[in-house]
Amino acid sequence: MKAQEFLVKEKFPLFWCAGCGNGSVMHAIVRCFEKLNYTRENTVVVTGIGCWGKGDDYINTNTFHGTHGRALAFGTGIKLANPELNVVVLMGDGDGATIGGNHLIHAARRNVDVTSIVVNNLNYGMTGGQYSGTTPCNKTTSTSRYGHIEHGFDLSGLVAAAGAPYVARGSVYGIVQLEKFILEALKKKGFSFVEAISQCPTHFGRLNGMKEPAGMLNWIKENSVSVSSANQLSDSERENKFILGKFADKEKEDYSTKYLRVIREAKKIKEGGK
Repeated sequence: MKAQEFLVKEKFPLFWCAGCGNGSVMHAIVRCFEKLNYTRENTVVVTGIGCWGKGDDYINTNTFHGTHGRALAFGTGIKLANPELNVVVLMGDGDGATIGGNHLIHAARRNVDVTSIVVNNLNYGMTGGQYSGTTPCNKTTSTSRYGHIEHGFDLSGLVAAAGAPYVARGSVYGIVQLEKFILEALKKKGFSFVEAISQCPTHFGRLNGMKEPAGMLNWIKENSVSVSSANQLSDSERENKFILGKFADKEKEDYSTKYLRVIREAKKIKEGGK
């Protein structure tokens, strides 16, 4: 199938605000579907609630729209029920980390063979721009008018530490690199995680002096460093930087494969005992 065939064109124009990065990430995903010869029948896109949770409205595959913070729970259940399916879970920073953080670390720990793509726009974009678990310290949101006093999650670092075999972070500014990460993640056997740093000019950008999408994209660019460059920086220099690149890329037996192997071995032992 061609990339455009994975899009529900009759539902265009997109729901998202002008200048939002979600459309760019969605088009990167369907281009990867084409490259990997995915079909509508063997692919399930799972979403939760939030701006990025609307992505399933426009993707022409099997889809499942779940509750806030539970997209990974549904996605891993679908994969375990039918391991032959390609399961892709789309989450925002609120859906994937602030509400669904516990599901995220345990999905990574269990190493269920799903691909999770989190669009991180640093706030709750759909409900008014409140701070989320990834909002940078000192930034203004609708619920931190004097500057956010908490430090945001390093989502990619968290997922890598939880044991995921593939973890990468890119940005909408560097869409070519981001698409490469998504393609690698879809190919990886086991739990794979791609974080896409994206702009939200309507809320986060407007409240932080970046009303135009291009202004926020430039801010992302200027505050991004590669993983290798970040290793040369002090803790204070790394603070509030977007560290882009791969955090994990290794081979690791996934949950379904391991489960089936254990069952087969148990049956052999049982039959031998007879």
